[in-house]
Amino acid sequence: MKRLSLLLGLVLVFFGSVGCNNDDGVNFHFEALEIVDAQLPDAFELNEQYEITVTYNRPDDCTFFEGFDVSQNDTTVRSVVVVGSVLTDRECNETGDQVTATFNFVVLHDQDYRFRFWQGEDENGEPLYLEVIVPINRPTDNSNR
Repeated sequence: MKRLSLLLGLVLVFFGSVGCNNDDGVNFHFEALEIVDAQLPDAFELNEQYEITVTYNRPDDCTFFEGFDVSQNDTTVRSVVVVGSVLTDRECNETGDQVTATFNFVVLHDQDYRFRFWQGEDENGEPLYLEVIVPINRPTDNSNR
């Protein structure tokens, strides 16, 4: 019984000290970064993979690229957001850098694709998008030659 009490006491002390720590260690937040340009092919081929290059604004030296959020709004409509992490525990210097990053995209549907690249918000808080439509190359019927 003495051992059980000692063990229980040690567990409570350990978890109590961990649980009482008010510093949660979070010194950043995620933020959408404005896209200024996107490079896509003139047309897609069904079942092929393409590298899409996106240029975005990096406003300061506290903001870092974390990846893309590509969401499917409809069968062939994709919204693309560049996600950055922003450090909150230090002084930041404006950079105004334009940075490029890429993601791979696989064409699974035989309909034209519409990409909506997030560019920020207007004065009313409405989202702004750079929209690009990429047609699908469809095989032509050469049997009548």
